[in-house]
Amino acid sequence: MPVNSFEYYPMTWKPDKKRLQAPLYLSLATLLETDIAGGYLSAGTQLPPQRELADFLDINLSTVTRAFKICERKGLIYAVIGKGTFVAPNKVTPLGLLKNRSLIPFGNLRPYRQLNSIVSDAAGRLLQRQSVDKLLRGNTVADGGRFKETAQYWLKKYFLNVSEKNIFLTYGTQNALVLLFLTVFQAGDKIAVDSFTYINFIALAHRFKIELVPLLSDNEGIRPDDLLKKCGQCRIKGIYLIPVSNNPTGVTLSPKRRAALVEIIVKYRLLLIEDDTYAFTGGSPLPPLVTLIPENTVYVHGLSKALFTGLRVAYMVVPDRFIKEILLAFNSINVHIPPFNAEIADELILSGDAEEIIKRKNELSKERNALYYTFFPEYTSDNPHALFQWIPLPEGRSGYEFERLAGEHGLEVLCAERFFVGGMIKQSALRVAVCSPDSVEELEKGFNILKYLFNSVLCR
Repeated sequence: MPVNSFEYYPMTWKPDKKRLQAPLYLSLATLLETDIAGGYLSAGTQLPPQRELADFLDINLSTVTRAFKICERKGLIYAVIGKGTFVAPNKVTPLGLLKNRSLIPFGNLRPYRQLNSIVSDAAGRLLQRQSVDKLLRGNTVADGGRFKETAQYWLKKYFLNVSEKNIFLTYGTQNALVLLFLTVFQAGDKIAVDSFTYINFIALAHRFKIELVPLLSDNEGIRPDDLLKKCGQCRIKGIYLIPVSNNPTGVTLSPKRRAALVEIIVKYRLLLIEDDTYAFTGGSPLPPLVTLIPENTVYVHGLSKALFTGLRVAYMVVPDRFIKEILLAFNSINVHIPPFNAEIADELILSGDAEEIIKRKNELSKERNALYYTFFPEYTSDNPHALFQWIPLPEGRSGYEFERLAGEHGLEVLCAERFFVGGMIKQSALRVAVCSPDSVEELEKGFNILKYLFNSVLCR
């Protein structure tokens, strides 16, 4: 029997005891998910303490703990140490759905739209040489071969020498990940990730029922000792890494850290998913991990951040053992890139415009990060070409609450909770997209708002 009487006791959530079925923890997790999805529990609602809820339902505390853990992994709730557990506001919503056009855009990454004129000029040249009808046709084998030659040429700039048969051209990085989840991985498989990782990877993993195993990291990247520990605790099948400018923390894996991780990947026969989307921001680039362990790596090189946000093209390099299976899925679900996208990518790369765009983007990033440094010198990454910065919040401060405050002051930001994989977040942070405002004036205005919020609101 419950220790306390709850007849008139105020609780933010009182699940119907009669609806609980064995196994109780799964049933309770389902009730919580249903009430969140149905709007009964709104975003930001603080849930009752686990012990209190267990008392109310007359069940074991461990049952409530297991139910909460399931919902945490689904991104439905999050915990703040010393504060409690809260309903998450669309934690795993893809970033494209979070945009608010009326705010200064420090949230979503849309690197330097002012350079889109270079892309439009390339499209104009392309249209002068080829008919629109040809560009709107479906892909052909011949086109695929030509585009793969361009991919080979481009990837050599990033230390990769690969055969055409190992290259797939996908409609962006996310489609490449979907192919992997449809072929190489199955529901229930475990993939190790940085505790703070790419939000759309989290969303896709949840969609395909892939379990993400969070790893501790520091200023050199994921910690090898924690990867070893997790490999010993559970059967991990893969590991997802963004080696250059990890999204969202901005950390680049050091050479020493890369070597240590490669050793563990080989030892435990893990499949590395290497997302090299931000390789172009690396300054003096390091060879990607795929060059060290090609048979253990699926390498994905997206072009949208480097060249043009609307250019949904990614080069995916797969080991020989996966070619047949991925090719079958590739053709059956038709994830071929539109010919027009492929032609524009070719035009940009072969004309030299792609390198010019990257050069100018890195110059703009260097200028904007220098301005950022004048506002937040204590929270600046080592990469002067970074597209975003990572600002820790004071301990105990909710990132979601800061998002709300920033929105009230005209600023769009994304907090650490949206990128967090795991249970309790010890310290929140903000990912600040220095690349997204359209002008330096808008950027500086955004920095002034951030500084005001830190000095006058958060730290009072």
